[in-house]
Amino acid sequence: MNIPDHELHTAEKEKRSAALSSVLAAVFLTMMKLVIGLLTNSLGILSEAAHSGLDLVAAAVTFAAVKISDRQPDRDHPYGFGKVENLSALVETLLLFITCIWIIYEAIQRLFFKSVHVEASIWSFIVMGTSIIVDVSRSMILMNAAKKHNSQALEADALHFSTDVWSSSVVIAGLTAVAIADWFKTHSTMQLDWLTNADAVAALGVSGIVIYVSYQLGRRTIAALLDHAPKGMVSEIEQALARIPSISSVKRIRVRNSGPALFADVTITLPRSTSFEEAHQIASLAEKSIQSIYPRSDVIVHVDPISPDGESLVERVWGIASQFGLGTHSIRAYDVFGQVSLELHAEVPDKLTLQEAHDLVTDFENKLHSETPILKEVVTHIEPIGDQAARSGGAHLSSDQISLKIQQIVKQFPEITNCHSIHSYQENEGISVSFHCTTNPQIPITEAHQLTAQFERLLREQIPELGRTIIHIEPDEGNQ
Repeated sequence: MNIPDHELHTAEKEKRSAALSSVLAAVFLTMMKLVIGLLTNSLGILSEAAHSGLDLVAAAVTFAAVKISDRQPDRDHPYGFGKVENLSALVETLLLFITCIWIIYEAIQRLFFKSVHVEASIWSFIVMGTSIIVDVSRSMILMNAAKKHNSQALEADALHFSTDVWSSSVVIAGLTAVAIADWFKTHSTMQLDWLTNADAVAALGVSGIVIYVSYQLGRRTIAALLDHAPKGMVSEIEQALARIPSISSVKRIRVRNSGPALFADVTITLPRSTSFEEAHQIASLAEKSIQSIYPRSDVIVHVDPISPDGESLVERVWGIASQFGLGTHSIRAYDVFGQVSLELHAEVPDKLTLQEAHDLVTDFENKLHSETPILKEVVTHIEPIGDQAARSGGAHLSSDQISLKIQQIVKQFPEITNCHSIHSYQENEGISVSFHCTTNPQIPITEAHQLTAQFERLLREQIPELGRTIIHIEPDEGNQ
C-alpha cells in the first residue's frame, strides 16, 4: 500500500474517535428512552429504547472492530484483520432482526389481545426530539469518517443511525395521535379511541424501517464476506490499465475488500520480446495506476508473455529465447527464395554440462521452427553467459583509438572531405565500425563505391580484428 505510516496512524485515530463518540451517544439515548418509556408506558418509546440498546451493542462492536481491523498483517493473517469490520456489520444485522421480532410481537399483542394505556407527555416528545438531534449529528460524523477512510463498519453504523431519525419521527407521529385522542376524550364529545393504537402502529412502522435497513446491510455484509467485487471497480481498474500503452491486454482482474483495504490480483499481457527489466517497470506502473484510484490497496501484477501481431523474426527469437532462459546475440537471417536460414549465438548458464546446454538449445530451436514455418534451418553457436572473450574477438582498441585511425586514413583520400558520426563496438566477429563520409556530389556512384572499398581495405590493414564495417558515403553540400 502506498499510504505513509503517519497517515495510516491518523486515519486509525480518526476512525476510533468517531466510533467512540457513537458509543457514548448510544449510552445516553438508551438510558433516556428507557426511563421515559417506562414512565409513559409507550411501546413506541420502549421499542426505540430497545433499538438504541442494540445501537449501543452495535456501536461497541463497531468500535472494537475498527480497533482490531487496524492491526498490521502477521504470519497467520497475511491479509490483515479487515474482515473483522464486515463481521461486526453482520452482528449488527442479526441484532436488529432480533429486535424487530420482539417489537412486532409486542405490537400485535397490544393491538389485538391486551390494552395498555400510553401517556403522551411532554417528556415523550422531548426525548424523541433529542434522539433525532443526536442521531443526525453522530450519523454525519460516522459517514464522513467512513467515506474518508473507506470503512464499511463505520458506514454501516452511520446508515444504522440515519434510520433512527426516521424511526424516531414515526414514534413522534404515534405519540401525537395518542395525544390527540386524549384531548378529544376530555374536551369533546367526539371519541377517537382508535388513535390510541397509533403508538403500536408506530412501533410496527419502526420495525418495518429497521427490517429494510437490516436487509440492505446484511446483503452488503455477506457480499463482502464472500469477496464479491464492489460494483464498477473492475471496470474502473480496466480503464486505468488501458491507458498504459505498453500493456497489450488485461487478462484477468480479481479484487476483494478486507475492511477498508483492497486487495487486487491483476494479470496483464506483454509482448514476449519485452525484457525482464521492462516488464518489471510496466508492472510497477500498473500497480501505481491502481493505487492512484484506490490508495489503500495491495496490488499484485502478474505478467503473461504473448506473441503480438506483426512480430519481427528477431523479436520472435528474443521472445522464445527468454522463455527458455537464454540470451541471444549476433542474429543473422538469410532469405533464399522464401526459405529462411538463421544463424545466432545462444548464451546458456555456465553451470550446465554440454549435454544439458545442447538439450536446452535444441528445445529452443524446435520451438522456433514450430512458430516459423518459413524457417529452413537454425544454426546456433552455444556459449556461456557473460563470455566476454567470445564477444571481444581479442580486440583491445578503444573507441578513441579507432576514431584516430579513421581520421589518419581519410588524409590519404583527397576526394573525401570529412568523416563523422563514428561508432564502434565489440562483437563475436571482432570490432564493428560505422561512420559517415562526405565527397563531391557530382562524382559517379561507381567511383564513390570504389572510394569506400579502398577506405575499408586500408582500415582493415590498420585494424586486423575488424569485423563488420559500414561506410555511409554522402554528398558534400558545400561542394555543390
